[in-house]
Amino acid sequence: MCLAVPGKIVSIYTSGAMRMCKIDFGGVVREACIETLPEAKVGDYTIIHAGFALNILSEEEAEATLEALRQIGAFEEEDQDLIGE
Repeated sequence: MCLAVPGKIVSIYTSGAMRMCKIDFGGVVREACIETLPEAKVGDYTIIHAGFALNILSEEEAEATLEALRQIGAFEEEDQDLIGE
């Protein structure tokens, strides 16, 4: 199963012949290829899979997804507390 997490584009550059970017995933910055998204710009949110940008999200979509992931994490923590692990 794959999980894609929204990240924010913080810089765009060219490496070789490829259009690349740095993506901020809540303080963790990773490199990704945005060759498939010529309209992408700094400040956009995107979903990355295997180092490639798949699509651009609105800030509202990205925040809603991040909030859902935070709630899942909180639920898992509560669940672990209840079963004593």
